[in-house]
Amino acid sequence: MQNARPTLEVAVVMRRERVPGAASRWQAWRWVLAEVIRDEEGFGTQPRLLFKNNSEERWLHAGYRVELLDTDAEGYYLNVSTQAPCWFVLWRMEEEAAFADEPIAIPQIVTLSYHDAGRWLDAQETVEQVPAPPDIVAWLRAFVDEHHVQELKKRRRPESFKSLTDRFGNPASVSTEKKFGGGGGGSENPNGSPR
Repeated sequence: MQNARPTLEVAVVMRRERVPGAASRWQAWRWVLAEVIRDEEGFGTQPRLLFKNNSEERWLHAGYRVELLDTDAEGYYLNVSTQAPCWFVLWRMEEEAAFADEPIAIPQIVTLSYHDAGRWLDAQETVEQVPAPPDIVAWLRAFVDEHHVQELKKRRRPESFKSLTDRFGNPASVSTEKKFGGGGGGSENPNGSPR
């Protein structure tokens, strides 16, 4: 029987904040990732407003599962080996939501994999990161230590030892002999007259 995958249940806090300065003429508010925390039973399943004043709102979104997959150990290694390991959250704007009066940012996926975040960014998704707390970093590091295998770097043959080919892939050769010009002792101008 196979062991269950290491799993955490987490919740995401999104913050809606006023845009300062001249940029506020085009966009009065913006959404940003505030934090990722452990999920608790009391959080419920529906997004809910935690805080609101004239300059900020904070929304709690619960019920996200983070699973560590041994097939993505390299992605976790790339995260945990940085100066500041972090959570990555993909979120999207939802124009109409039953629980909000205005468009709202909804987290879609939470991960600790650098590879996941890279794929999402390549797909033009909105991905933000926040620091992971020390206990999560320790949990991730233990998983990486158990499952990550450092790839051995292959020694690359120096370019000077590679055989030469032309643009069609056929063998080519290089000569240091002069192919053009006279064989005599004098030098000539390009128009053929002696200097």
